[in-house]
Amino acid sequence: MEALARNWWALVLRGIAGVIFGVLTFMFPAMTLAVLILLFGAYAIVDGVFNLVAAVSGRTGQPWWHLVLEGIVSIAAGVIAFAWPGLTALALLWVIAGWAIITGVLEIVAAIRLRKHIDNEWWLVLSGVASVVFGGLLIVAPVAGALAVTLWIGAYAVIFGALMIALGLRLRRHRQPGAQRIPRAA
Repeated sequence: MEALARNWWALVLRGIAGVIFGVLTFMFPAMTLAVLILLFGAYAIVDGVFNLVAAVSGRTGQPWWHLVLEGIVSIAAGVIAFAWPGLTALALLWVIAGWAIITGVLEIVAAIRLRKHIDNEWWLVLSGVASVVFGGLLIVAPVAGALAVTLWIGAYAVIFGALMIALGLRLRRHRQPGAQRIPRAA
């Protein structure tokens, strides 16, 4: 727990990257598939790097494998997007859907581990559920138009980013000397 609180800034940076990615997709909804793939690739790599930084700098005997796995999956998704920018829209959807579902499951696992240490761990649960639902929607509705998919991706990124920022700021309060448990909001 202390390791996560000490590295609260990594969650905030992940959130900021998500919000920026989401806003860019709303600003340019008619972007070509190649640009969308590259934009997603950059976001996934940045997200993965911040996850790995948080995991490596926070390993103090507490299980941190889920952060490493989440970081590796994010970086792999980004590298795939850059290596094959000519992927079809359906292939891109499968990559993003798989990434979102794996990330969501790992966030829910992290929230379960955190529930003994902080109140309001539901921020991370909500982020995980949003990720899984988003991934599921991409799997069941892959025929949606490119514009709709772009807007879905943007909405997901903004929501995910906002939740990561909220969790990071909440953890920042926990790292202060003498803080044992974060009180529930009134």
